[in-house]
Amino acid sequence: MHSENLFTDYSQIENNAPLADKLRPKNLEDFFGQQTILNENSLLRSAILNDKISNFIFSGPPGVGKTTLIQIISFNTRSKLIKLNAVLSSVKELRNEIANAKDRLINSKRKTILFIDEVHRFTSVQQDALLPSIENGTITFIGATTENPFFAVNKALVSRSRIFTLLPLSENDLQKILQKVITYYSKKIDSKNVYLTQDAISHLIRFSGGDARTLINALEMAIETTAENDDKEININLSIAEDAIQKKNIVYDKNGQNHYDVISAFIKSIRGSDPDATLFWLANMLEAGEDPNFIFRRLLISASEDIGIADPNAIVVVKSCCDAFDRVGFPEGLYFLTQASLYLAMSPKSNSTKSIFKAIETIKSSNPFDVPLHLKNNSKSYVNPHNYQGNWVAQEYLPKSLRGLKIWEPNNNGWEKTQYEELLRRKEN
Repeated sequence: MHSENLFTDYSQIENNAPLADKLRPKNLEDFFGQQTILNENSLLRSAILNDKISNFIFSGPPGVGKTTLIQIISFNTRSKLIKLNAVLSSVKELRNEIANAKDRLINSKRKTILFIDEVHRFTSVQQDALLPSIENGTITFIGATTENPFFAVNKALVSRSRIFTLLPLSENDLQKILQKVITYYSKKIDSKNVYLTQDAISHLIRFSGGDARTLINALEMAIETTAENDDKEININLSIAEDAIQKKNIVYDKNGQNHYDVISAFIKSIRGSDPDATLFWLANMLEAGEDPNFIFRRLLISASEDIGIADPNAIVVVKSCCDAFDRVGFPEGLYFLTQASLYLAMSPKSNSTKSIFKAIETIKSSNPFDVPLHLKNNSKSYVNPHNYQGNWVAQEYLPKSLRGLKIWEPNNNGWEKTQYEELLRRKEN
């Protein structure tokens, strides 16, 4: 299988390309978003503009600019840029590209940037073929992933790369992209005058989820499938926007009650151990068309914030239900949402995990302190609890200046109560 340069120019392909690809920026001035890593003084911006690219991994959800940054790099570098996909590319193909890169460097002094898409799917065999050429400088490696690279990407690649995290685009960034689409249509040979109602704009931006590609594709469909009126205008209202992005506008009641109020009532019903109210507010959200992923995110937070170690299994149950929903979807997925919600509502409650904030405040307000000598690395005075009955021995673990400090505030519920009582019993003995 022959690998082409990532952005080889084929006019026929360009004509048939989705609008999101046609509008892809070619320089940083036209790139919207990611100012935390692309501000005027940033390392990444300087590296791109000065052709000083090193080994990078771009991490972030779909449609936030990972591939666009690769294109911008390709326009600002003398290096040959090659694209491979971690899933589709064979080890043989990878080795061929590395051999070509070596020949290129020897014969023309031209470097090679090897872009690996979906790098989190790299196998150990692929990694073994790639690592030596990264270490000796034959290639410059850039990876892209929608996963957390510290968990999903091979540690050897992570350790040799600078990680840049891209975030979902802000409402302001999406507004600019939406206007760019409208301008594009107004300047075509067969120009179109496109107008959107404010609620249509708000809906498209909200349900694009910070994903520029989703926004552009939805708006393109709306424009291309909506007939012009007598004034040669294309008017896109909320109904058309909903149809284009396949998400209905969420309305919880006749007064347009905000979904944050309903999710608040839902979580507070769980915290108050009221299964009936929990199901009522869950049904309210589902009938309104709330995103199940949004509900599961709040359930995961509640499993730790409201139940915590009173029932450590709560977060496992919610995560399992979330994974099951991803496999099954609606309508059967309702069972998983219900099971997770009811489990939390009926679980013993504890908010002792919030003790971490007291610990953080203690660190901020305390004078500098040293780690106690017996707790330091390779200390000869450390007493190992495993050498004692019950795996416990009296020993001080806080700095001298903070001895006696109480940070954790245990709740007298469930597993937490049992374990805390056991902890006290050990100390008394």
